Amino acid sequence: MLKLAVAQLNYMVGDFAGNTAAIIQHMQKAATADADVAVFSELCVCGYYPGDLLEDSAFLSNAEQALASIMQASRDYPDLVSVIGTVRPNKEQGKALHNALLAIRNGEIVAEYYKQLLPTYGIFDERRHFEPGQEVASTLDVAGHKLGFMVCEDGWNDEEHDYQVNPFNALKAAKVDLIISINASPSDIGKRQQRHAMFAKAAGHHQLPLLYVNQVGGQDQLVFDGASFAVTANDGVTFEAARFEEDFQLLGFADKQFSAIDGTALVKPDSAGLSVPEFTRRQIVLGLQDYARRCGFKQVVVGSSGGIDSALTIALAVQALGAENVIAITMPSAYSSTGSVSDSVKLCDNLQVKLHTHPILSLVEQYAKGFEEAFALPLRGLTQENLQARIRGTILMEYSNAFGALLLTTGNKSEISVGYCTLYGDTNGGLGLIGDLYKTEVYALSQHINDAAGREIIPQDVLTKPPSAELAPGQLDTDSLPPYDELDEMLKWHIEGTRLPAHEFAKAQAFVQELQKTEAGVISMNRIISMVARNEYKRRQAPPIIRVRGRAFGSGRQMPIAAKYNN
Repeated sequence: MLKLAVAQLNYMVGDFAGNTAAIIQHMQKAATADADVAVFSELCVCGYYPGDLLEDSAFLSNAEQALASIMQASRDYPDLVSVIGTVRPNKEQGKALHNALLAIRNGEIVAEYYKQLLPTYGIFDERRHFEPGQEVASTLDVAGHKLGFMVCEDGWNDEEHDYQVNPFNALKAAKVDLIISINASPSDIGKRQQRHAMFAKAAGHHQLPLLYVNQVGGQDQLVFDGASFAVTANDGVTFEAARFEEDFQLLGFADKQFSAIDGTALVKPDSAGLSVPEFTRRQIVLGLQDYARRCGFKQVVVGSSGGIDSALTIALAVQALGAENVIAITMPSAYSSTGSVSDSVKLCDNLQVKLHTHPILSLVEQYAKGFEEAFALPLRGLTQENLQARIRGTILMEYSNAFGALLLTTGNKSEISVGYCTLYGDTNGGLGLIGDLYKTEVYALSQHINDAAGREIIPQDVLTKPPSAELAPGQLDTDSLPPYDELDEMLKWHIEGTRLPAHEFAKAQAFVQELQKTEAGVISMNRIISMVARNEYKRRQAPPIIRVRGRAFGSGRQMPIAAKYNN
């Protein structure tokens, strides 16, 4: 029987010392457990994805030194094969690089494979930095089993993408017993199910079992969920590692089947999976934890308006960092309702978060006086509304600068899409937690947090009051926008389209088709599309957001600012 160690770890881009130490520690752990093979993830030595750091000679030199340390450490475990991912120079093309898989045993590289299929869609741009490997299988015999290797996108080619190369074919022709795939596969809604379906189908088609090892953790906008798994030709996915946390598991492999080797049952995948709100909660919490830790922040600060968006942001931040590390500031103006302040107080009491009060009325009046004196024009309308948001943003940045706390923005995807956010005001900050959640999803996740806690975390009044920016008398979002349950379907169809999970796409498409049966509906849809296009400049200047969907703003949706858009 072949003994496999699955090392699902959290790596940081450029942290060669930390990444190397984690790899060596788990090599030792695997060797102690008498494993034949320890499998790590894609580019684990340098972290995924380094971007243009790959053009930095010092970065590449550090990667080579880290590899040398790992190879030296492997001499302490001469019978263990360690499968790692790293960057390697192309020996024939000078400065060209490969996204490489290396199998190391007793200080030597015993198998080497270069990723053949380099993704350039969505958030990926690997062809910018790497050259594809040759169309050839890399194999290694271990404990009487012939192993074949691939790297992430190589395994997504069986039917999903229109590549001319299919690495599965070469591995089948090589008559391997088991494919080992190392991955850095970001998480989004429906991605886990997509992976399981894709690789179960490929395993069945080629009659090849496969071990899929993924990394875990947050890296900028991306979150990696782990969820490494094993799939067989006839039974589909038979093993799955933990989701959203590091994990180390031992598997046996014989007769094309996986088994537990410690006397316990094989960890089976949860067929139901996580609900969308629970998935979203875990994705965002992990994303914030790693973003704050890696950027050197211990505390965060949030502007608490008494509305649903800031309430959810504060609740998620508490789950990620603890109440003692979350600061809230309420900044009432002339148009703030009594409930806005009282709801902020109740929310922060529920969460045991410290709440500061910083009224802005006098500041607004001072700005208005100065503006009229300088320009002979009263401050009013949209200018006055945005001024309030910008004063609040300035106060929050003052706190951030003074106390070293990371400012979290509170905009949701619906509002960011149509430009209902004030540049240099509520767009201020270092990270957005809910910028990839539509408004209806903000309400659903807020209710989920209350339900999971078994008590009222987010006050019921916050969940039920009509959404409003409270920048003008009696202002409501529906004064100028469709109801959010309608707006969100329009936005999903327009922004994500077929990238949506199938059931979401069907719902959004049906809604838009029905809407477009009337002239008023066509006008409404075209207006929303125009608003999305006109506000690209705001999104370009906004802070990064934690990605939870297949197409998030940022690197996943690249649109020009200056363009003529035809509706």
